Amino acid sequence: MMPADETYDVIVIGAGAGGMTAAAVTAAQGLRVLVIEKTAFVGGTAAWSGGMVWIPANARMKEAGLSDSVADAVQYLSGTVPEPANAGLRAAFLARGPEAIAWLEANTEVRLQPVRSCPDCYPERLGATAGGRVLAPVGFDGRRLGEAFARLRPPLPEFTLFGGMMVDPRDVAHLRSVGKSLRSTLRAARLVSRYALQRLRSPRGTSLYLGNALAARLYASLLARQVEFLFDADVEDLSMQGDRVGGVVIRHGSRDRPIAARRGVVLATGGFSHDNVLRKRFFPAAAGLVSSANQSSTGDGLRLAATAGAALNTDATSPACWVPASLIRRADGSRGVFPHTADCAKPGVIAINPEGRRFVNEAASHHEFVLAMLRESKGKPDRPFYLLCDRRFLWAYGLGRIKPFTRNYRRYVASGELIEAPDIAQLATKIGAKPSALTATLASYNEGAKEGRDGEFGRGSTIYQRHLGDIGHKPNPCVAPIERAPFFALRIYPADLSTAIGLKVDAQARVLREDGTPIAGLYACGNDMGSIMNGNYPAPGIALGPALTFGYIAGRHLAEGGVVAPVSCVSASG
Repeated sequence: MMPADETYDVIVIGAGAGGMTAAAVTAAQGLRVLVIEKTAFVGGTAAWSGGMVWIPANARMKEAGLSDSVADAVQYLSGTVPEPANAGLRAAFLARGPEAIAWLEANTEVRLQPVRSCPDCYPERLGATAGGRVLAPVGFDGRRLGEAFARLRPPLPEFTLFGGMMVDPRDVAHLRSVGKSLRSTLRAARLVSRYALQRLRSPRGTSLYLGNALAARLYASLLARQVEFLFDADVEDLSMQGDRVGGVVIRHGSRDRPIAARRGVVLATGGFSHDNVLRKRFFPAAAGLVSSANQSSTGDGLRLAATAGAALNTDATSPACWVPASLIRRADGSRGVFPHTADCAKPGVIAINPEGRRFVNEAASHHEFVLAMLRESKGKPDRPFYLLCDRRFLWAYGLGRIKPFTRNYRRYVASGELIEAPDIAQLATKIGAKPSALTATLASYNEGAKEGRDGEFGRGSTIYQRHLGDIGHKPNPCVAPIERAPFFALRIYPADLSTAIGLKVDAQARVLREDGTPIAGLYACGNDMGSIMNGNYPAPGIALGPALTFGYIAGRHLAEGGVVAPVSCVSASG
């Protein structure tokens, strides 16, 4: 349906976490808000994600008895994001992040809880914490959305069970202990029974967790505030009132239509992960074209802002936040990308380069993992990398989309996704490595692994790495020998989780020109604004934390701004 009116107070382009936060803040102040979404769903990439939100010195961690301060966070970031670029934006984030979360919890359905055992990525650095800066969404009952539940972007199917059952992270241990513990077996039975009942009325489970719960909570908040949504619509252009952005021109179906915004427009379209032109311009050649971000992230916000004279922030250590990923082909024939955010740190798997040698501490952050892949690639996008494990690991932990305790893994072998061999020499031949090199690599690794040591890379040496491993495996949660045939290899690729290059903004989330002056009426948040971390990855949740914070900042500035009477507009592109 087309929007009801020709004029709104605020127009938000993109229904991801940042955009919906901006819409929630402005709507709560009584402003009329229109959210324009190019797809049929709300949630963006956030709906696929783990939903982690990094906010130092937040009130929830203090309530949990965890100590932190802005001064500690400043010290930590000075050691992990040493570049002076965006220092002012990082200061604004640290100052207003806790305020943003407190406002959301007081005025919307958003509910977050501290993850006590999720350390910063570099816990040895001054100012780091062992947990609590990361906030996770509290589960949400999707039935509360009513018919609008169909508009919530489903999670990636590879991260669900039984065709649509999401799992609370706290229940993972119970599912892994089915048959070993009576308590866990009963808990798992209750979860599966609940899911079966939900499927009688819904095409997927309605008990929502992780990023899907965060997206659902924001969406429910906007529906309660009677925010209007326009789905399946493209914004063709920004319209200008002199040098001020005064609205948009949309295409919906075969019609173009101008819609005015009295106070301003917020760009929250998700960055440019799936725009090949921009990827080739900013990404290293070795990165290729693999992305785990939502396919609608095609640089729309950047192109729209450019027509109004906006500047890009290209001063980044890395153009993206990275994750190793495997490529999959689903039963319906569609292609998928599986991000390996945690399984690489489990005990009994290593990563190897084309020569059959290890090249990285597999338990380091997924960002550091891919930076090592890019260095090893030597500028070539087709250099093959693999994860290597044995049958014990595959059964206990799974690999990629292959879930633990999978008996029929050979269908993945038949499709070519998983490579199997009865011994290491034959596995080396199948992946194009020298058998002698891979045999030597594994022998060297196993020698220390039998005692829980990794002499080459020190895997499992920090609390962050051990957090990602298997805490029940002794003596090292991240190290175990690889020795039980058959052996398996899974090809992985350097992929991005989100882009780091984006629009220059000020501390009020206003988009800036090259001369540093703000473009009146134009704001950006989420991945449309340049990364305040300059493409570094100091902690889990450093995409969603700033997205919610600057969505909040943009919304507050719009709500507090003066009304501009609508006048005749011209498109920004002339």
